Amino acid sequence: MSDVVTWLLDGDPAIRWQVLRDLTDASADEVARERARVAGTGWGRRLLDLQSGGQWAGGACFPGRDWRAPQPLVGDPDGQPWTATLPTLRLLRALGVDPADPAVRAAVDGVREHCRWEYAGEPFFDGEVEPCINGGAVAVGAYFGEDVEGIVARLLGEQLEDGGWNCEAENGSTRSSFHSTMCVLDGLREYARTGGSLAVSAAAQRGETYLLARGLFRRASTGAVVDPQWLQFSFPPQWHYDVLWGLEHFRSLGGTPDPRLADAVRQVRDKRQADGTWLLENTHPGLAHFELEDGDGRPSRWNTLRALRVLRWHDAARP
Repeated sequence: MSDVVTWLLDGDPAIRWQVLRDLTDASADEVARERARVAGTGWGRRLLDLQSGGQWAGGACFPGRDWRAPQPLVGDPDGQPWTATLPTLRLLRALGVDPADPAVRAAVDGVREHCRWEYAGEPFFDGEVEPCINGGAVAVGAYFGEDVEGIVARLLGEQLEDGGWNCEAENGSTRSSFHSTMCVLDGLREYARTGGSLAVSAAAQRGETYLLARGLFRRASTGAVVDPQWLQFSFPPQWHYDVLWGLEHFRSLGGTPDPRLADAVRQVRDKRQADGTWLLENTHPGLAHFELEDGDGRPSRWNTLRALRVLRWHDAARP
């Protein structure tokens, strides 16, 4: 076992079980035992314990106006807060908490019964109006076994001509956004794992082609890098697109990597440090419940795990 894998296994159960599954030859039973710990200890338990009244921070996408944190928060108070229900459920999904765990089921039942969107008071799993938010709601809803068919139908009707989505479409935009497209694809592919439909698969493939045609980070017109920040890796990504999130999405589909991913994979490979780790580079400003890493510029267990499994998948298909 490499020193890097040993270091990863010293982390939270949420990281340990994914390392065992994706980077080692651990048995299915060993992986399952470690995953079962996520809801009962570490980050997963802390997040579940912070729910109150069927939601987190008193709101769906943003904290409620009268909400007061039960503990000191961390991060940048001038950024978008990441403590409400949607970002917290996204994080629990990233941790891989077992949706069937009784504590998790109780938390999700609370969201269904009590959490409403800020836009117009819609029930959480009915979604609201922005594709990036609705993509997140589909991803967490499908993961936790909730009915999100209504949101999926709305998203299919909002796909743009070039294959992606954009939250500014309601204001007249006809060109897709990497951010919005990634959020929607993340939701549609999670939904497809529950059964989905041919229409959902076709829409997802069109969205994926939009990203692939641009090498995951380049302009279709000139080949220039769209945004240098997309080559800096964060965790959690929240709703912000970056190349590592894009590659993780394609890895999750399985199969042979598309040749158009090669440039993006090279960007990830070149970020590897001399000690075999990847850094946390671009934490998105905003208050969070607690720290998951040691800060930007420091080795990141999350980014190292994510990068290693992307490279393992990609390289396994090479001659």
